[in-house]
Amino acid sequence: MARRGTPHDGTTRDGGMTGAANGSTRQRTRDWKVRSGMGHSLAYRASHTPQPTVVTDLATSVRPRPPSSAEATGAMIRIRSFLDDTSPPTPCLVLDLRTVRERYLQLAWAFGPTESRTGARLCYAVKANPAPEVVRLLVGLGARFDAASVPEIELCLSCGASPDDISYGNTIKKRADIARAHALGVHLFTSDSIDDVSAIAECAPGSSVFCRILLADTGSLTPFGAKFGCSASMAEDLLATAARLGLRPAGVAFHVGSQQPDPGVWDTGIATAADITARLAARGIMLPMLNVGGGLPGQYTQAVPPFASYAAAITASVCRHFDRVRLAAPRVMLEPGRCLVADAGLLRAEVVLVSRKSTVDDRRWVYLDVGRYGGLAETEQEYITYRLETPGRGGPTGPVYLAGPTCDGDDVLYQHTVYELPMDLRQGDPVDFLSAGAYTASYSSVAFNGFPPLVTHCI
Repeated sequence: MARRGTPHDGTTRDGGMTGAANGSTRQRTRDWKVRSGMGHSLAYRASHTPQPTVVTDLATSVRPRPPSSAEATGAMIRIRSFLDDTSPPTPCLVLDLRTVRERYLQLAWAFGPTESRTGARLCYAVKANPAPEVVRLLVGLGARFDAASVPEIELCLSCGASPDDISYGNTIKKRADIARAHALGVHLFTSDSIDDVSAIAECAPGSSVFCRILLADTGSLTPFGAKFGCSASMAEDLLATAARLGLRPAGVAFHVGSQQPDPGVWDTGIATAADITARLAARGIMLPMLNVGGGLPGQYTQAVPPFASYAAAITASVCRHFDRVRLAAPRVMLEPGRCLVADAGLLRAEVVLVSRKSTVDDRRWVYLDVGRYGGLAETEQEYITYRLETPGRGGPTGPVYLAGPTCDGDDVLYQHTVYELPMDLRQGDPVDFLSAGAYTASYSSVAFNGFPPLVTHCI
């Protein structure tokens, strides 16, 4: 569930516009200090946030459909119009709800039911963007939800979700939180340890439970490391123990890492899950579901396949491996987060200062009013390289370092990934981070150095 794991080296790629401009290998940097907080609870913020009328309008039709080629352009037009009309203080995130709706319907279409399969169960990973407007919209579209904490569960409930549609997917949780979730009506949990399974049996008796298995690094841009999951043999034992303790074993769960560009990497986890399912079936324990986690990507500087490619690869893998062990294919559950909200968001920043470190330095330092602590946490290790635009500035460009405004040496966004920005860029100019709707506002700190959390405007 957490967003970080073992450091991962990757190569930068030229994404056009003003994205990464060289092909050099990213270097590892030391871990940066995390300072965060939520302020008011998520449920409080949901109950005190007026529901936009646009959400009601967007939720009237829920029929899945294939993607529209004009969608991205329309989102940018709507966001730019909002920024031009209102000139909100920066930094801020503007989220286009129509794009969230389109992404959900595209995913539902790609993973929907056919003559040979049951449609996948889509559980939005709330941590990607917990804006109440997003949650309400997805409730209206029939989505389910993957929650990482009790406050996220309370948020979903306050936005109209049924507790039956909420999965408590975090494998690390206090007994009091398990009991609270159960009291709120949540009966689906994920675990990876005997102590947690025992706690669920005691504090949420009769609930269903997934067991998460540990996968090796799959090449995702933001890997999980070894924090979550257990070995296949332990997962088999834990699910058997869950049944003995009166819980209902739901199935095997795994996660291939966030921002996963390769649809084929789900195959290893599915194969392992099929083997575990077969061994438990031989012991009289049937697993009705398979949780393949999240990982579906947003559009940054690296091109990624369409949803249909992921759906085809995952569906084929499930059919192949469960046929191999002579079992019917289980109901597949996905936990999409980034892929639903990333491309719906634009983060508008402002240039605070442009400077050089010497008179012969040909690479400028561009300091923005947003940094790692203000919402751009995913620039850690330069994992995520956002596409940038500089409205109103054009002409010749030159290489820059990008950094945030805080009095902290770790608040540097890009040093090893070379960005080219206009030579006439000046203090007060806007800089836009595209596809910034995921893991930005939810990551921003509360008043580090006195800077407030990132404001979100849903349109």
